[in-house]
Amino acid sequence: MVAAPRKRADARRNEKSLLDAAAEAFVAAGVDVPVREVAARAGVGVGTIYRHFPTRADLIVAVYRHQIEACADAGPALLASTASPYAALTAWIDQFVAFLVTKHGLAEAMRSDNAGFATLHAYFLDRLVPVCGSLLQAAVGAGEIRAGVQPFELMHGVGNLCVGAGPDYDPRRLVGLLIAGLRA
Repeated sequence: MVAAPRKRADARRNEKSLLDAAAEAFVAAGVDVPVREVAARAGVGVGTIYRHFPTRADLIVAVYRHQIEACADAGPALLASTASPYAALTAWIDQFVAFLVTKHGLAEAMRSDNAGFATLHAYFLDRLVPVCGSLLQAAVGAGEIRAGVQPFELMHGVGNLCVGAGPDYDPRRLVGLLIAGLRA
């Protein structure tokens, strides 16, 4: 089997720029935002977007995966750079909340018949549950939080608090209370 060729560094940067611009556009105007608006935000032509992502569904899936990877990568980085495991857990949960509340409209798109959406939830769990678990384990090991909270359980609870986020409800306050309640 021949490995797929690696993308050039500039192609990876362009793709990241496109994904970041698309994520911003999705937050601002929903997943049905015109592709030309995404292109304008990214500073590229519409053809460049279609060259990277032939369909809107491809773009949505790529944005979602890109953001999952950013959230997954943040866990170990936060553990290495914050003052304590609890501080790392708190910062990661804040990033997780930001990820969840910016997915307005994505749930509707994910209910489509497109096969590309079928595996996203499993991918989300496969990538993020272990990261949450390692943060919880480190905080328990440091004596900062009580033992016994399962990563999926915490993520599910945080996710439920994020449902309905909008101008009249910011889940961050309640999520903050939940995380504070983990303290030993």
